[in-house]
Amino acid sequence: MFIGKNNEIRAALFQQVDTLTDLEFNKKPDPESWSPKEIIDHLVKMEQTITKGIKAQLANPESPKAKKKPIQLSTLRFIKVKAPSHTVPTSDYETKEKMKLLLHEARMELLSVYTSSHPNALKTKSLKHPVFGKVPLIQWFPFVGLHEKRHLKQLENTIEKLKGHKE
Repeated sequence: MFIGKNNEIRAALFQQVDTLTDLEFNKKPDPESWSPKEIIDHLVKMEQTITKGIKAQLANPESPKAKKKPIQLSTLRFIKVKAPSHTVPTSDYETKEKMKLLLHEARMELLSVYTSSHPNALKTKSLKHPVFGKVPLIQWFPFVGLHEKRHLKQLENTIEKLKGHKE
């Protein structure tokens, strides 16, 4: 089931974040890249957006059924996707602990929607994805983990660059 995999990815993400000071957490490796904090901020916003979208589609009697999509492709970082504007992170300084808490709260809300939803509704309704088109709601729960896995790789590369810049 997706919950175990998502939890593994989240644990690895937090393990990476925990290697940083709050200062490093907020530092960009270069002007074009996101800081570790911005990566986490994006993940928070993304998970909140997905949860909100699933809730809206569950409440929508017109939500269409959709075929399963190859969501596992979302972990491939050579396939570039521009973050939707409402998921673009802010550059505001924030502590690791605060961002980890926000990410945890977003996950708890997503899981609450999953556990309180009728499985049939999750299979017969869909939510639009910018690349895959209409995705069955049931696939959005593992998608969150796959999306996070994609950004875990980005986080690891970012931390490597930041640690490499130390003299």
